[in-house]
Amino acid sequence: MAEKYNLKNPAVKRILQEVKEMQSNPSDDFTSLPLEENIFEWQFAIRGPRDSEFEGGIYHGRIQLPAEYPFKPPSFMLLTPNGRFETQTKICLSISNHHPEHWQPSWSVRTALVALIAFMPTNPNGALGSLDYKKEERRALAIKSREAAPKFGTPERQKLIDEIHEYMLSKAPPVPQHSPSQASEEQSRIEEAEAQVILQNPEALPAGDAIPDQAGDRIVEEQELPVNANPTSAGVESPTENPSSDSSNQLLQKSDTGVQNLKPGTKVVQKPDDRLFTLAAIGLTIAIVVLLLKKFIKSTEHGAVFMDES
Repeated sequence: MAEKYNLKNPAVKRILQEVKEMQSNPSDDFTSLPLEENIFEWQFAIRGPRDSEFEGGIYHGRIQLPAEYPFKPPSFMLLTPNGRFETQTKICLSISNHHPEHWQPSWSVRTALVALIAFMPTNPNGALGSLDYKKEERRALAIKSREAAPKFGTPERQKLIDEIHEYMLSKAPPVPQHSPSQASEEQSRIEEAEAQVILQNPEALPAGDAIPDQAGDRIVEEQELPVNANPTSAGVESPTENPSSDSSNQLLQKSDTGVQNLKPGTKVVQKPDDRLFTLAAIGLTIAIVVLLLKKFIKSTEHGAVFMDES
């Protein structure tokens, strides 16, 4: 391969170095090699990222390196239907020639393939050459991608694609199968996780939903207040100094209304009535006044007796 090219050319020199590095340090997640007749065109295959709808799939593609490589970025094209990128269309990525301002000369074909795998499960956001298939459709395409390599280009290209496909099949794990029982178990785990989130964050519940109290079987009803309503909720008084009888009556009326609106079987945690504390304070005040009067009367009688004796 090297004899056909000018080894003094920076791009040729860099590409041959990357070919050697790719062969000496292979990866189970991807592989890529240039054509014998044109080292600026590479065929590659990546494995679908783990824990995603692409897991187990084998996705082929084509890389076209510019003559100014590595100072200008390559272009990428997927050949295998995948549900994330269009096939035989140059895709728009920050590592591709659509964004040369982001490209770094220190990056390589290996770097680009690692980045491409990371881009697979991300949101396309309407980028050029992107697709947004449902997860079920992508899983079906992942299974189908293993059946045969895509057909593309000349016999030399096809031979290289077939060789890469066989290599990736020998390294790739099977596509995870989701049986109905596994799907129901997964749904149960999701529901349990959502229940835990609701218990830890009751504010996330919509207004009117009952929240079980963790200390027992008590249930507190969350009600939505109008925007301009008094922040005092049913059965709870706002802290004020010297409350009047009118405000006490209003609070009692709100408390009765809140109790009537509760669902059947709902237990309400009632707070102590402030009137008991008021009566106790009045009684204590009367007792203190009586004691002061008695003391005053005694001191007055003692003074009178002292004056009579003198």
